[in-house]
Amino acid sequence: MRDIFPAIFVLVSPLFASAQVIDYRTAHLERKLPAVRTEQAIIIDGVLDEDDWQKAPVANNFIQREPEEGAPATYDTEVRILYDDEHLYLGVFAFDDEPENLILTDLTRDYNTRSVDSFAVVLDTFHDRRNSYMFQTNPLGAKMDGQSFNEGQSFDVNWDGVWYVKSRIVEDGWVAEFAIPFKTVKFRGLDEQTWGINFGRRNRRLNEESDWAPIPRIFTTTRVSLAGTLEGLQNVKPGSKFKVTPYARGDVSRTLGFDRTTEGTGGLDAKIGIGSGLTLDLTVNTDFSEVEADVQQVNLTRFSLFFPEKRDFFLENSGVFRFGPPEDPRRRRFQRSFGLSAASLGGGQSRGNDLLLFFSRRIGLGSGGEPIPVIGGGRLTGRSGPYELGFLNIQTGSEPLISNGDNFTVARVKRNIFQNSDIGFMFINRQTMDSDHFNRSIGADANLRLSPQMDVNAYIAKTATPDLEGDDLAGRVAYTYNSRSIVFTSSFSTLQDNFNPEVGFAPRTGVRRASGRFSYNYRQPWARDKLREFSANAEGDYFTDQEGNVVSRYFNVRLSLRLQNGGIFGITRNTNLEQLREPFEIHPDVTIEPGFFTFDDTAIFVFTDPSRLVSANVQITRGGFYSGTRTSYSLGTSLKLGPRFTAQVSWSINDVELAEGAFTTHLLTTRASYSFSPSMFVNALIQYNSITDEVTSNIRFNIIHRPLSDIFIVYNDLRDEQGRVVDRALIAKFTYLFDF
Repeated sequence: MRDIFPAIFVLVSPLFASAQVIDYRTAHLERKLPAVRTEQAIIIDGVLDEDDWQKAPVANNFIQREPEEGAPATYDTEVRILYDDEHLYLGVFAFDDEPENLILTDLTRDYNTRSVDSFAVVLDTFHDRRNSYMFQTNPLGAKMDGQSFNEGQSFDVNWDGVWYVKSRIVEDGWVAEFAIPFKTVKFRGLDEQTWGINFGRRNRRLNEESDWAPIPRIFTTTRVSLAGTLEGLQNVKPGSKFKVTPYARGDVSRTLGFDRTTEGTGGLDAKIGIGSGLTLDLTVNTDFSEVEADVQQVNLTRFSLFFPEKRDFFLENSGVFRFGPPEDPRRRRFQRSFGLSAASLGGGQSRGNDLLLFFSRRIGLGSGGEPIPVIGGGRLTGRSGPYELGFLNIQTGSEPLISNGDNFTVARVKRNIFQNSDIGFMFINRQTMDSDHFNRSIGADANLRLSPQMDVNAYIAKTATPDLEGDDLAGRVAYTYNSRSIVFTSSFSTLQDNFNPEVGFAPRTGVRRASGRFSYNYRQPWARDKLREFSANAEGDYFTDQEGNVVSRYFNVRLSLRLQNGGIFGITRNTNLEQLREPFEIHPDVTIEPGFFTFDDTAIFVFTDPSRLVSANVQITRGGFYSGTRTSYSLGTSLKLGPRFTAQVSWSINDVELAEGAFTTHLLTTRASYSFSPSMFVNALIQYNSITDEVTSNIRFNIIHRPLSDIFIVYNDLRDEQGRVVDRALIAKFTYLFDF
């Protein structure tokens, strides 16, 4: 027996030979890169032929985060940094022995970075080891940028800055050359700057992710507490003080039974820098006509569906206004990887957030998504010392049968404490014009990082609404443990009967909720050629009313395998309990009467490698459903014809047979995009919903004629079940950024 263990060690040790034991608490301290001032003109052409590039120190020796944490990157990357009075320059050489096999399938702005080869730089300009800017490109020169808050707990991919990049594929890899104007980012006005910095690279052919300053695989490059240091920036000035973007819009529309109408309008947005950390945004006659339509959903639950915010004005710096549980970064990465196919794999009828105290879609949109005119307003966001600040005031106009017009005020203050912890306060007021109606919310929250693996989150909130007095509190406390192999979360929340956040999102009120999740993730070294990770997950939700009587109970067990190429397949078992206390209209033709229901279902799912020319996903669910059964199919496919054309088709079917009646729903969603260049593209979203028997089309053509200046042509079309045009509109919009 004593001879067996040495033999096993000899056989297994080569599997781990390439990995390093890394002390992440200190490894980043050794990653320091001096910036070199240049006096010569740097031409952004993807050719590092200026002499100063050869004089600049090199950042290299990238370390894998995936799949072999701690091992050297299969192909290394070299990064050099220069600067002058106006710009920070990056010269990147990404080595690759097979550049002809680089995965190049996306040219669009804010492209899906998880499906292609790419390189990213993360800049922690305040060196607070919390928040950062990200600038990312691929071998075709496509651009993605965003802001990360609290080390990636919230990521704003809709933030757009002015910057320049050119890429070029060469014999032994690919080259990227960046120019990031200092006026694009915020930083302190010191004579000498020290920033946090990290570089991340994705080799999609190997499904490999690596970083300059090493990061554990459970995190991403936005984990800036582990970033390296950029030193030596001298006598540079922070962001510009004033930007204004006027727009002009004209549209032609026609509604069935009415004459064609033509109209034009205009407005503007402005940005004013206040100090080195605050930005005042002003908007007049705000227009969102270029925003993509919502992706429709079929709702077979008793609760409101969540539709994400898509309007740029409300998305920028939105992390400052977030109150409540932080985002789940795993879910966000899953959605970025699989796009339309990122359907929930869990059971239960009300998964997700208990509460978003502030939900910006309540401003300028009716309950059915109908637009309400935004007359104007302002927003102040940023940081001052240890404080993160957010203030918003918006005035909306009246819209017949939808709104009398409202004034919305939101105030948010967060105080950074300890290492990457914070406490905060939020106040929200909605005042309806020409009415005595108002709605106010007030709350305090805390996000405490006890260790790199452990977090505690808590909040308490109260609302005030005429004719609703007492029982108007909400509260939550949650604990999260997140390691390489184990994820454990538990939470308890309560939202009382009269808690009424009219400017928030709360799918269920009058309930108490106890939730828990345990996930075990295991990696087999001897199967790593094909299999990356095995996961076993168990989740439970237990809902009672405020008196402690059970109203819902959900339990979900999921087993899944994640392949090295990015594909996933697995099986899920769901157990459900629902108590209906009033009739539930589940379909226009079927209503379920009050009662006590228990039912189970089983689902299998397959997601193929999303980086391939053709990828697909299938999810089939079969089992009990209230008084009968439900069989659901979710089918999707994606086609990528080179970097210019991408099409996705998703078809969702629910075949429901209940004692009260039977029905079938179909939801067909088609999305297509064609990129003429990194600054000109067309997108189409076409949807059919069998419940409404309508086909909707949203086609958008966009030219970025200069940074942050656009020409949009948008066509919207709504047709009934007979193919007749119910509503049609053609919109043209022109914007131009003046940067002072």
